[in-house]
Amino acid sequence: MRFGPVASDQAEGAVLAHSMQLNGRKLPKGTLLEAGHVADILAAGIQAVTVARLDPGDVGEDAAAAALASALVPDPEAAGLTLSRPHAGRVNLNAARPGIVEMDAAAIHAMNRLDPAITLATLAPLTRVTPGMLVGTVKIITYAAPGAALEAACAAAAGTIRVRPVEIASAGLILTEVSGEDGKLARKAEATVAGRLDALGIALEEVRAVPHREEAIAEALGVIAGGMVLILTEAATSDLYDTAPQALRRAGGAVARFGMPVDPGNLLFHGRLGSRPVIGLPGCARSPALNGADWVLERIACGLELSTDDIAAMGVGGLLKEIPIRPQPREARRRG
Repeated sequence: MRFGPVASDQAEGAVLAHSMQLNGRKLPKGTLLEAGHVADILAAGIQAVTVARLDPGDVGEDAAAAALASALVPDPEAAGLTLSRPHAGRVNLNAARPGIVEMDAAAIHAMNRLDPAITLATLAPLTRVTPGMLVGTVKIITYAAPGAALEAACAAAAGTIRVRPVEIASAGLILTEVSGEDGKLARKAEATVAGRLDALGIALEEVRAVPHREEAIAEALGVIAGGMVLILTEAATSDLYDTAPQALRRAGGAVARFGMPVDPGNLLFHGRLGSRPVIGLPGCARSPALNGADWVLERIACGLELSTDDIAAMGVGGLLKEIPIRPQPREARRRG
């Protein structure tokens, strides 16, 4: 592609690089100049315009963006995505279902290194999305892309991004109560957890409030409905062998890990009871603010197995925004 000023009478067939006003109307940048446009430009006394002229093999920005988006998402329905119509060299990829963004990051890095004019920007891997959310955007930076580079980009990025769907349709919630505590805390916790699940399209099928005792939690684990079970204790879980993890073992389940390098969210445990995942939520899950429990819940809900290495890797980027209900803030509040 050649870019620069040309005599106005030589501009037919080129792409206008900068918008201009002609007789009170706007001639937008990106316009493919036709004979009528050139006549209007000359009539306005403009002797030279800045244009882009495609060379043999170049692909115009909209066609290039559409080709790359189609390569990225060859089957939009299967990928849980929708593609916008190309405009100004851009095609947006939007979520068509709730889930988490799954991608081949290495392939996308390789694609973005091929030619500066050919780009894809995405959400971070494993970001939770809801229908309509922008997941990624293809943008051809210049008015055309070299055909060979576009072909290589399409090959490098083929089928590299999708919304991994939620696989668990329902959940049960066990809330524990400490003698003498106000039930308002439990009601607020139930509403907040229900909101988290609803964002994933998961129904909160049953809620059981039980005393904060190992045997009571174990009994509830054996009978509560739902494809996964969440436990939110009124007294914080502070050890691998504290009340709630021990209750899961007592019920016949197994604890995979207690503790995570995400703050807020450190005091989380997870495991299984038969085929059902069980997540022991940290106290910060009473707040709707993002915390480590969200990352674990979202990934398990979408059918991902979480190893101890997976959770350990969450520490980089795991220092999240402080929440106002935290009983022991990370830093003492400064006085004005």
